[in-house]
Amino acid sequence: MSTPLVLMDAASLYFRSFYALPESMTAPDGTPVNAVRGFVDTVAKVITDRKAGRLVACLDADWRPEFRVTALPSYKAHRVVEGAADGEEEVPDALTPQVPIILDVLDAVGIATAEAAGYEADDVIGTLTAREKTDPVEVITGDRDLFQVVRDKPTPARVLYLGRGWAKAELIGPEELAAKYALPAADAGAAYAGMAVLRGDPSDGLPGVAGIGEKTAAKLITEFGSLQAVLDAVHDGRDRKLTTKARNALLAAQDYLAVAPTVVNVATDADVVLDRSDEVPAAPIDPDRVAELTKRWGLGSSVPRLVSALERR
Repeated sequence: MSTPLVLMDAASLYFRSFYALPESMTAPDGTPVNAVRGFVDTVAKVITDRKAGRLVACLDADWRPEFRVTALPSYKAHRVVEGAADGEEEVPDALTPQVPIILDVLDAVGIATAEAAGYEADDVIGTLTAREKTDPVEVITGDRDLFQVVRDKPTPARVLYLGRGWAKAELIGPEELAAKYALPAADAGAAYAGMAVLRGDPSDGLPGVAGIGEKTAAKLITEFGSLQAVLDAVHDGRDRKLTTKARNALLAAQDYLAVAPTVVNVATDADVVLDRSDEVPAAPIDPDRVAELTKRWGLGSSVPRLVSALERR
């Protein structure tokens, strides 16, 4: 039986860890390490509970790619540090120094990381999923945007959604996605992306189509079969399935709808670079460095739990 290729949405997971655990978790020098410990614990759970044979922590090389901002300038604009000329993301001060520590631990243990210049982690995940023709894929994330990658063929791809934490994780495949949002199961991933375009997402600066919420968006995608079919129907006056109200709303949003798929759809052809093999090691590749990092940053039982997870595989 194939073991899964597990793709971790790293930023989503360390942000979640940061907010889930108290900042009182600190290193001997006072540096907060709550995100580090929560993230490392999550990696251990992934290896143990999800039986990961291959594992990649997927990173943002660019959290707000130029091609998306060019298409839709409002994309994530509210998260840019005020006055920052380089478009720096607003990140809690206590989280910023923890990210390099996370990367150091992954490097010392031997867990692969991956990124693609000019792309987000979502695009890395989309590309690695599209490439995979051998093993089932599991995406670990707290971001609903990645529901669009679910599939049954050529290998199954599922999303383990951690929106309500690990204890209440939801494993989402095409059937679950279709049932959750009343979407067609035949191509549920693409249907979800189409629904997301119509619905919009204020947290990402996507306005959506005024007057069309999630339920109406899902209904339109289901009735017409795809976002493109919905847009084609706008200009076909003979199509009576589209109400006058919906047609007018879609017409008013034509400029947005022309560019939104570029923003919402994850890339499947990014130039992804892995720093090492994605095979999960049977033991840390640099145990001395692992021990040094554990002591230096006061990582308590988190790193030993990860090491035990590797050795029990």
